Amino acid sequence: MSWESVYEGAAAAPERLALLPDAVARRELDDEVLSGRSALPHEKLDRSSRAFEDEGDRWRARPVRELFDAAMRRFVEARPGASDAWLAPRLHATLRLTRREAGDSELWNHLALRVAPDYVLWRWLGSENENGGGSGGGGEARVNPRRFTGPFHVQAMARLWWAAEIYRDGRSYATAEAACANQEMFNSALRQDVFLHRPTAQTVIRMLRDGTVTGTRAANALIKAVNTAGSTIQYELVAPDEPLDTKARRLWIADLTYAPPVPHDSLPDGPDDGEVDFSSVARLLPLFQELFTTAPIRGREEPVENPYA
Repeated sequence: MSWESVYEGAAAAPERLALLPDAVARRELDDEVLSGRSALPHEKLDRSSRAFEDEGDRWRARPVRELFDAAMRRFVEARPGASDAWLAPRLHATLRLTRREAGDSELWNHLALRVAPDYVLWRWLGSENENGGGSGGGGEARVNPRRFTGPFHVQAMARLWWAAEIYRDGRSYATAEAACANQEMFNSALRQDVFLHRPTAQTVIRMLRDGTVTGTRAANALIKAVNTAGSTIQYELVAPDEPLDTKARRLWIADLTYAPPVPHDSLPDGPDDGEVDFSSVARLLPLFQELFTTAPIRGREEPVENPYA
């Protein structure tokens, strides 16, 4: 039996988002669920979930559910991973959160187990990147449970939202879209604190967009080099960054009540809370280019010694 026949899709989704405790989520993720043979117990999960005190439009489940449905339709003929770059900015613009709210794992638990578990299976079941018995493990394919309830850089929905948050440049999601087209920006960069420094993230993305860095091996090498050099070079001093405008963020969140659904064929607008200063990227760019030149990449000739390692 396939997971498509197990889940009812949007018809089974709740009306409102909620908070689902980590312990409850972990308890329900047995092999039957992770392999897609059995559906999650909706009524049981609903009894264990806690509603948001705020009853506003932000917590309606339908817009988010429709977005996952659109991604699965749009990329039905492609590898599911190709949907990440399309979905990340649109999920961020649909689910308008503060960083504190986005740091609550119980929200992502509810999205993955109750709102769109079929998306998690579609995206990750049998993925070559999985460690939980995926297609390359010799046994039955199953999803790593951390895709349902796990760290923000691994959990299926949280990783998309946080990638858009960290890699956008003010209201523009173009840089986030470009970053999310390379899986190493999820697998390696997203977990690194150094990428919370916006000029650092934007400089790496600049090198992805201009073709200096292509492919996952090269991206992984650059990310490692930037992270290693960050232990001895204070990027914040070389390339200062302005704090995000929290008032603009609040206005963007409040505007959701009047905002139309996110466009599917063009990028939405994010919060107008400040772009990265171009001069900061310009200062980091030659440094990162040098780091990349000296970074070891499998298949490339032995690089010269990295003076910042």
